[in-house]
Amino acid sequence: MSTTVVRNTTPLMKKEDVQPEWWLVDADGEILGRLASRIAMILMGKHKPKYTPHVDTGDAVVVVNAEKVSFSGTKRQKKGYVLYSGYIGGLKEITLDEMMKKNPVNVIKLAVRRMLPKNKLGKKMLKKLWVYTGIEHPHGAQQPKSWDNLWIKKRMV
Repeated sequence: MSTTVVRNTTPLMKKEDVQPEWWLVDADGEILGRLASRIAMILMGKHKPKYTPHVDTGDAVVVVNAEKVSFSGTKRQKKGYVLYSGYIGGLKEITLDEMMKKNPVNVIKLAVRRMLPKNKLGKKMLKKLWVYTGIEHPHGAQQPKSWDNLWIKKRMV
C-alpha cells in the first residue's frame, strides 16, 4: 500500500506577473512613524496575499500634504538628523523642526527609506514613492486610489 504525499507549494510571483496599483495618501494629521511604516508595507507589497521577498511586488504611492504631518511628543525640537559632507569637520546636525521648514518632503522620504530593505530592491521600491507639499500632484492619469476608506489603513493601524 503506497501513500501519496500532497504538498502545498507557496505561490511565488515573477517579475512579469506583477501589476502595481497606485495609492494616494493624505499626510494631513498623520503621525510620521505610523504613516511611514504603512507606506513601506505598501511599497514592499506585504499587503498582498502573493508577497514574494525577492521580487518587487509593491505598489506606487503618492503622498500629498507632506508639510502637515504631525509628530508625537517633543520630537519636533529634540529629534536630530546627522548630515556629513565627507570632509574633515563636515558633520552637521539639524533638528526635525529645521528640516520641516527647509524641505518637508525629505522628512517623509527618509522615514520611509529607513524602513525598506537596505539593498538594490529597496532602492527600486523607493523610486515608486512620490511626495508633494500641498494637495496637487501630477499623477492624475494613473488614477490613484485613496486609502482612507479602504482596508489597508484600517488593517495597519
